Amino acid sequence: MTGTGKSILVIGGARSGKSRYAEALAATWNGSKIYFATAEPGDEEMAARIAAHRARRGRDWHTVTALLNLPDALRECSDKDAFILIDCLTIWLSNVFLAKNDCATAVEDLLEALDHTQGMTVLVSNEVGGGIVPENALARRFRDIAGETNQKVAAIVDEVVLVTAGLPQVLKSSTK
Repeated sequence: MTGTGKSILVIGGARSGKSRYAEALAATWNGSKIYFATAEPGDEEMAARIAAHRARRGRDWHTVTALLNLPDALRECSDKDAFILIDCLTIWLSNVFLAKNDCATAVEDLLEALDHTQGMTVLVSNEVGGGIVPENALARRFRDIAGETNQKVAAIVDEVVLVTAGLPQVLKSSTK
């Protein structure tokens, strides 16, 4: 990355503890804390998840909703004193996919925006493909796009941490 910041991809399965781990990384951060929310409360269960995340983060965080415009929002909020938490890439990508936008272009735009970040940027994403092969072509296509996106992000970030059952395992590290 050409930016002056540090970047970490936190990846794991559903309910693995990845968001909680990512939030904990900000505990000692002295600058601003910006949470990029990519989910909409489309039903009661998702609304409850969003509320739980918001309550756990507390009042120190400024929330930016970035359903489709994540790269632009990232460019607007990137300063050297900011801790940026993007939660989560998989939901953002599903928003792009379901809106029938070009996922490859959106991902390249995100990678370009990430390349110029300052401060600390933490991205949360779901590990995909470790389970049963989806039964329909649409779900398989999304799984493939999500897996490819995770690989591209992992290649450019400074660190990658896999969280399983709340336990972090460093897959890639740097001294930055």
